[in-house]
Amino acid sequence: MASSLTKDTAGTPSGEKTFFGHPRGMATLFMTEMWERFSWYGMRGILTLYLVAAVLDGPLEGREALAASVYGVYNAVVYMAAMPGGWVADRLWGARKAVLVGGIVIALGHFTLAIPSDIAFFCGLALIAVGTGLLKPNISAMVGGLYEGQSSARRDAGFTLFYMAINIGGMAAPLVVGYLGENVNWHLGFAVAGVGMALAVVQYVLGGRHLGDIGKEPAKPATPEEKRSVLRKVALWAGIAAAALAVDLVVGTYDIEHVVNVLAILGIVVPILYFVAIFRNPALTSEDRPKIQAYVWFFVTAVLFWMIYDQSGSLLTIFADNKTDRMIGGWEFPASWYQSVNPMMVIILAPVFAALWVKLATRNREPSTPMKFALAMLLIGGSFGIMGLAGAAAANSETGKVTVFWLLSVYLVQTLGEMCLSPVGLSLSTKLAPKLFVGQIMGLWFLASATGNALNGWTTKLNAPLGDALYYTLWAIVAVAAGLAFMTAGKKIRTLMGNVK
Repeated sequence: MASSLTKDTAGTPSGEKTFFGHPRGMATLFMTEMWERFSWYGMRGILTLYLVAAVLDGPLEGREALAASVYGVYNAVVYMAAMPGGWVADRLWGARKAVLVGGIVIALGHFTLAIPSDIAFFCGLALIAVGTGLLKPNISAMVGGLYEGQSSARRDAGFTLFYMAINIGGMAAPLVVGYLGENVNWHLGFAVAGVGMALAVVQYVLGGRHLGDIGKEPAKPATPEEKRSVLRKVALWAGIAAAALAVDLVVGTYDIEHVVNVLAILGIVVPILYFVAIFRNPALTSEDRPKIQAYVWFFVTAVLFWMIYDQSGSLLTIFADNKTDRMIGGWEFPASWYQSVNPMMVIILAPVFAALWVKLATRNREPSTPMKFALAMLLIGGSFGIMGLAGAAAANSETGKVTVFWLLSVYLVQTLGEMCLSPVGLSLSTKLAPKLFVGQIMGLWFLASATGNALNGWTTKLNAPLGDALYYTLWAIVAVAAGLAFMTAGKKIRTLMGNVK
């Protein structure tokens, strides 16, 4: 993608080149994120289908239910890794090095997936989780660093532009990786995703000179004793996990659902422990404490949003595969191609929303952040309301399938909700976070996705016994109720946010 460079705009030094009116360093982070997301969404687009077709055993309905659970929990693990990844940047390496190492590890993970072996498959997933934990929260924190001292609206616009990078990669990936995986060879698809990640690393290294000193040093370097303490804790918990797995294998009771259940529980427990640790940290000032209390509200709402939204890669992909007419002429396009619809819509709508927020801000009419989150919940609830109708239509159809327009409508409504929550939440995290906790608060933002996906390890299992119509309608009602509750609590939340708008 060609960079569009112009001369200075408000908020950048006179004469300094910009990237679409934003700091020049944004081009480096934009392109790095774009290629990293190409690799991630390419792999994710075929993961559920590959699990059903080539990894799991048993009847088709059982494989689909288990694949949806595994998919949700794996997403949870990836996002949970953002917390230690944020700590590594804040206390050990700085964000700059964490992103570089993370990118290299992710690339190795994708190329490991390309090896046709079940052991290599799970090792590759583990590498991708570790690498994403290092890269994802810290590249976003670096974006926030580009806007130090600038207006809230400009920062929000910057994060919306950055969000376009995510979706350019996300749009292209299923078209390329999905086609190769479903129609040529699964492992070739995974290999192409690895090539995308390798390009991300190259882009990051070449463009590093435009980032100045952002992320070069940890915010609060850990003492030798703190390093030893963390190492002991990591070794202890890793040993416990390995011992539990070994016992399960030895006694012959091992089942992949045991792992799913344990990781789902971790997805709920870990954020609770992190919030408790932050509130008990003596470095948290009385001025910052209410802001973290406000952040809890946003976190819980984001958990429910992502729990519903991220079923697009599991249950909605299975619905696309089994219950949607995908014929164009005499050719049936891959089910994974539906995963490109949402990113394409974001690319179209992101500039519109970025301009809208700035324009409304100049007129003092921009919705508050709580109101944006409430709108997001109403919209995500509406999207599952449409899915409920689609499920009923499929059940009453002679072919058992519905037209493409049902899922296209679902993705459109979800995208509108996403634009009200995701880039706004990224920006909010950098604004509410105390300076010493920026990396970890960014990690918490991604942990909201982890918790939502962890819950999917259980909730998606309800789809089979309830049926599509009842299942999707149930979550539509829950989401709309949550949106109305958040709207009601908006004044209290704004008070806790203090001077953050």
